[in-house]
Amino acid sequence: MFAVGHFAFGYVLAKSTTQVTKTEMNIPIVLTLSVIPDIDLLVPFVEHRGPFHSIIMAAIIFTPVFALYRRKALPYFVALIQHSLIGDYIVGGVQLLWPLTQQPYGLGVSIFSLANITLEWLLFLAAAMVMLKTRDMLVFFQPHGSNMILAVPIFTVLLPTLFAFPLHVPVLLVPPHIIYLILFLTSLLIDMKKILS
Repeated sequence: MFAVGHFAFGYVLAKSTTQVTKTEMNIPIVLTLSVIPDIDLLVPFVEHRGPFHSIIMAAIIFTPVFALYRRKALPYFVALIQHSLIGDYIVGGVQLLWPLTQQPYGLGVSIFSLANITLEWLLFLAAAMVMLKTRDMLVFFQPHGSNMILAVPIFTVLLPTLFAFPLHVPVLLVPPHIIYLILFLTSLLIDMKKILS
């Protein structure tokens, strides 16, 4: 999946988890965690969809978070592991059980296929509807210190994907990528304005 699908699926699953656990979530942190495994694209000598995409490593890293926050940590963990366990599993080739094995797992659906593009659009639209209905969309237009974390997805997956030549994202997925980029940049600018004033 591209960033669009990861953002949308991470948000929707985390939001659903908050309903079940009766907890709250920080939307910028959830959105950042939903794409954070792709930070391996910026780390030299680390295979993409390797160690950073391992659900074993995610569980190990999250162990102290669960110890401190218990069920409040669950939406964030769900947002993180959906990236590998669902999103990248669909398109195949993810080392889910690293370091136990480097065996890639997945369905092998082409990331550029009509099936993947349709799935990402459906996820994007579902997430947008939930954000609008629950008024979660307002978080992007209000100053809040955690909004600054949105710089991570801006500079790791959104800008590099949109400004790569040749383009690394299907043309049909450019509009939702741009919408996320605008939302995240707006949020950053609002926070920066508050800090500077």
